[in-house]
Amino acid sequence: MTITIFVTRLLASMLAGGIIGLERQRSRKSAGIRTNTLVAIGACTYVLVSVKLAPMEGTDPSRIISQIITGIGFLGAGVILQYKGSIRGLTTAATVWCSAGLGVLGGMGMFWELAICTTAIWLVNTFLKTKNFKRGKKDDEDEDDIIYRYNYVDEEEISDNDDIID
Repeated sequence: MTITIFVTRLLASMLAGGIIGLERQRSRKSAGIRTNTLVAIGACTYVLVSVKLAPMEGTDPSRIISQIITGIGFLGAGVILQYKGSIRGLTTAATVWCSAGLGVLGGMGMFWELAICTTAIWLVNTFLKTKNFKRGKKDDEDEDDIIYRYNYVDEEEISDNDDIID
């Protein structure tokens, strides 16, 4: 692999991760442009290493790709929060996982597939927000803000029932 191929694949992954991260940052989500770009670059780097090692006897480049998927799962779990009956960050976690996939595509030199997947992720995050669907949520709630609610108690109910503790 020449340095030109290496740099081209790395820059393509960086650009794709940056596009996705920019959308997340503009939506004021926890994993923005830096996080998604770094995830894409990291995944691309591991793929480039696996491509370099592929000709060696006894190596299996697909194992490195599968470990990227597992490792990003742990990173994504770090952005999912449960707080007072709501779960937040699932879309951001899924987006970080997708950014790793973009890095894999870039590292493999699959540029058309990279462009298509980047566009698909951007479209989903831009146009398929929960507030675009009528599901009984407030207008200012986004999918990352509130996904599920259970055991909701408003302030009036708390003042009426002294035995309920915050």
